[in-house]
Amino acid sequence: MDLKLKTTIKTGPLSLAICLALTSQSFARSWTLTPKSDVGFEIKSMGMTVVKAKFNQVQSTMQFDAKAPHNASTHLVMDVESLSFSKPLFKHMILGEDLFYVEKYKTVIFKSIQFKDLGNGKYNVLGHLTLRGVTKPVIFETTFKPSMSNANLLDVQASAVINRRDFGMKKGIAGVGDKVNLHLSGQCEMN
Repeated sequence: MDLKLKTTIKTGPLSLAICLALTSQSFARSWTLTPKSDVGFEIKSMGMTVVKAKFNQVQSTMQFDAKAPHNASTHLVMDVESLSFSKPLFKHMILGEDLFYVEKYKTVIFKSIQFKDLGNGKYNVLGHLTLRGVTKPVIFETTFKPSMSNANLLDVQASAVINRRDFGMKKGIAGVGDKVNLHLSGQCEMN
């Protein structure tokens, strides 16, 4: 009987730690972007938009609960060949070897490493962006709001700015700078 009591005492703290870990993980819910969401980028020159592009095929997963953002994570895979452009005559050049090089690099991937809670539904989502086989850290300024019309939807807005040259995109469109504005606008649906 004494042995059983000692065993219970030894495993008691471990059991408590496991229960607490499982409880904190259980708050996170699984979400995916709805098909109507807009994931893309825009290229500007002297403050004016030169071209906008949208990824029409995006695979997404997100684990998120506003009460436990430290447990959150997200992963996006964007199909480069699915891009549509506001100015289609730029398509061939943008998808070509000097920029996206779609023949060799079929996807753009973002994988989060941390959600920093800034308050009022605002977060800095830190992660790694892989583009043209080059992976660099990126911070998306992100806002999540519960949808007013559906409890299973979460409105999301996110943006980041990258330097295309950091990802091996050397040649550009005449007069266009190196900065590219990335954006995500839409809704996530609870799975």
